[in-house]
Amino acid sequence: MPIIKVQAETAARIAQLLLKIEAIKLNTQKPFTWSSGWKSPIYCDNRLSLSYPQVRSEVRDALVSVIRENFHTAEGIAGVATAGIAQGALVADQLTLPFLYVRPKPKDHGMENLIEGKITKGQKVVVVEDLISTGGSSLKTVAALREAGFQVLGMVSIFNYGFDIASKNFYEADVSLVSLSDYSHLLTQALKENYITEEQVTSLKAWRVDPANWRK
Repeated sequence: MPIIKVQAETAARIAQLLLKIEAIKLNTQKPFTWSSGWKSPIYCDNRLSLSYPQVRSEVRDALVSVIRENFHTAEGIAGVATAGIAQGALVADQLTLPFLYVRPKPKDHGMENLIEGKITKGQKVVVVEDLISTGGSSLKTVAALREAGFQVLGMVSIFNYGFDIASKNFYEADVSLVSLSDYSHLLTQALKENYITEEQVTSLKAWRVDPANWRK
């Protein structure tokens, strides 16, 4: 099963923490512009969690827990550059496993590495990612690891927008994904804690259905 659900309690707690430190911001009146050109009512920067020791630890422990539960035979952790590097290193340290990370493209000097760290062919690794949107860039990391000879057990991420295209991409790539929280749990938690109103929920749900044409 490519998309593996976590417990609702975990998803709600992670959403609560990300909202509290403003790693996730919601604004239907003044939407953010993504690099793709999409207008979006949500902006997510989970790297902010690294600046808050308690949140950093809770996120790390939650990632460790889902890896132990779903990928217990892991022999290494691979971070996706750049946002997945720090969390991946924290997770690898907690699990006492080797760590490496994958660049979006090879270095243009020195050894011209795409993968930084010891390459052990046949080693079973779990990929740590920050955020899943369409899954395209994340799955390029998986492809690079497989090409180098690693056995990718699956991927874990902090947050997932929950787009249908992402589910399709992970299914086609035969990669299992576990995200600590997602868009649906985020909206529920944000409404519960009065970050948003019922009226805004309607607009926020509409964006997730058709983000490219939202507000047009």
